[in-house]
Amino acid sequence: SHFTLDREERLKLGIKDELVRYALGIEDAQDLIADLKQALDKI
Repeated sequence: SHFTLDREERLKLGIKDELVRYALGIEDAQDLIADLKQALDKI
């Protein structure tokens, strides 16, 4: 995870502040889409 890196270290690795990390599993596709839409509506 890049959580422990400071901003300068992240930028050196190409991890910008605007990065959205999305991990998914074997859930139903419609559930994943609904969850993603709900999360994006909050930003």
